[in-house]
Formats: sequence, C-alpha cells, structure tokens
Amino acid sequence: MSFNFKQAIVVRQDLRMSKGKTAAQVAHASISSYIATARAKPRWTEAWLEEGQKKVVLKAPSLADMIELKGRAEREGIPNALIQDAGLTELDPGTVTCLGIGPAPSDAIDRITGRLKLL
Repeated sequence: MSFNFKQAIVVRQDLRMSKGKTAAQVAHASISSYIATARAKPRWTEAWLEEGQKKVVLKAPSLADMIELKGRAEREGIPNALIQDAGLTELDPGTVTCLGIGPAPSDAIDRITGRLKLL
C-alpha cells in the first residue's frame, strides 16, 4: 500500500526525556499538528485519515534544528505545531520538546525531514 499523506513528529534528542515523557510529548505534537492542519488544509487531514494515519517519529539533535525544521515547514505551507512542556515533571516550563508537521503530502514532508533518522 502506498501512502500519499503522512505526519512527522520530530523529538529533541538533547533533552534526554524518559520514554514515558517522550511518548506523551509525541502525542501532544501529533494531536496539535493534526488540529492545525484540519483548520488550514482540511482536505489533507481527510485523505490522511482515510489512508490510515501514517506517522513517522524522527529525532533532531537540538532546539536550533527544530526551529529550522519549523521554518522550512512554514515556507512549504505545511501546518505544524511546536510543543512546549508545562513543566510539571521532568522539564522546565516552556521547554520545547517536539515538532509535529502535517499531515501533508508525503513528498512535502520528505523534503523537510528526509535527512532525519527514525527515533
């Protein structure tokens, strides 16, 4: 099966979050980015849902890398969501943890995140 749409979630590696914390932050990024896309590009979210909601979870070395990816997504016109932690457990309030991108056409996601490794 081929997927025409997917969502990417990028996780900062310099924070060294626990597995549970990482899972929660990835979930926040997925939902927040989905909502942003549903508002801006509802056709993309409908197609993504019909295809089975393909997602990839990737890693970025630092906050600077995350900000660069966000800028590239915005220049491509892809809705995204930068996630900041509430600071209730492992991290200081406002710490940027993840970036959700899309869902969007797979080739557009690949242009932005294609050099990143899977988490």
